[in-house]
Amino acid sequence: MAGTAFQKIYTKLTQITKATCTVQATGVGNEELATVGGRLAQVVKIIDNQVTLQIFEGTEGIGTDAEVIFFGKPPTLKVSDQLAGRFFNAYGEPIDGGPEIEGDEVEIGGPSVNPVRRKDPSELIATGIAGIDLNNTLVTGQKIPFFADPDQPYNQVMATVALRTKADKIILGGMGLSNDDYLYYKNSFENAGVIDKIIAFINTTDNPPVERLLVPDMALTAAEYFAIQKNEAVLVLLTDMTLYCDALSIVSNRMDQIPSKDSMPGSLYSDLAKIYEKAVQFPTGGSITIIAVTTISGGDITHAIPDNTGYITEGQLYLRRDTDIGKVIIDPARSLSRLRNKVIGKRTRADHPQVMSASVRLNADAMNARTKLENGFDLTDYDQRALQFARDYAEQILAIDVNIDTEEMLDKTWALFRKYFTPEEVGIKDEFMKLYWNKE
Repeated sequence: MAGTAFQKIYTKLTQITKATCTVQATGVGNEELATVGGRLAQVVKIIDNQVTLQIFEGTEGIGTDAEVIFFGKPPTLKVSDQLAGRFFNAYGEPIDGGPEIEGDEVEIGGPSVNPVRRKDPSELIATGIAGIDLNNTLVTGQKIPFFADPDQPYNQVMATVALRTKADKIILGGMGLSNDDYLYYKNSFENAGVIDKIIAFINTTDNPPVERLLVPDMALTAAEYFAIQKNEAVLVLLTDMTLYCDALSIVSNRMDQIPSKDSMPGSLYSDLAKIYEKAVQFPTGGSITIIAVTTISGGDITHAIPDNTGYITEGQLYLRRDTDIGKVIIDPARSLSRLRNKVIGKRTRADHPQVMSASVRLNADAMNARTKLENGFDLTDYDQRALQFARDYAEQILAIDVNIDTEEMLDKTWALFRKYFTPEEVGIKDEFMKLYWNKE
């Protein structure tokens, strides 16, 4: 913060709404931070010398004579190697009892990387979760969300991905986390002994919802430091983007903007794109990969949040509870990693694309058999075998608690093919059949 001698202090508020206040001021910049009556606020609109500030905690109890103190700068984060292993709030202040960070002060929310500096993503990210690595392989520099119902254990899945992925740094942006979820992440990272690669920016349910809006930019500013300055592979985990969007809608409603679909602001697409487009693979080896969680209430995939997200991201990973095995799986029918073909069979074993296609096809045959069963039709012998295959496939491959490497996933899937089908039914190229059909 600037020394008090340079701070501009105003005390005549003209308009106070649910979330904003207006004051006459000069020499103030867009997005600049301020305090209003001691509460943190940010400039959201300037018309002539009328400056409108959004007050993060809301305006209740703020009088027209409240003191407005401008900081002279927008939100910033100090970046240096000292960030590693630390937990911060939405403003980048430590919440882990450790010292303040020393480093270069960088404005958060800057532009995305110039496309000329980008490289086509081509490095495999192995998560150890077979439902992802086998069917929906991820690539460095990718942006992809988990779509999940609010009651599914998506935070556990994110923590698992964080612990198993071979990234140099893992940055968690937690928005609207319960204290239990926050402690779950913290304990998982500490117990696994990886805390020194973790950087977390956390907004819990105890904090004002509007503060969530700072979290993705804080996380990505830290990510850019390690990816650009240090050439590191950085994995950014953002959860839950639906709560982020809810905070956007709170602000736009309080500012009396006319909402568009599902009471979301009209700027929703660009607000989300600004975050996801930070995913990048640099020619120098540094990368930012973004895996987010978008919770979907009542499974409504057409809601504005998942709908807009789907246009921006490169696929989605769909979590679903499989009633046959009583576990949450990565649903092969509704999940897709659009960049998987850049690495499967190139960075993984040559039979990977064929095994993936065959397993997804045979699993779809089982879904058709289930529909026949539900509608009272007789099942053929093939239908029966497909259903048994699907059950084993869900249990041994798709369940989110399966932790094996890609070689083992491929071998296990071949074993399931042999157990339930003939070579003709599996329909994989002869060259791979010769190598793997009889392999025990």
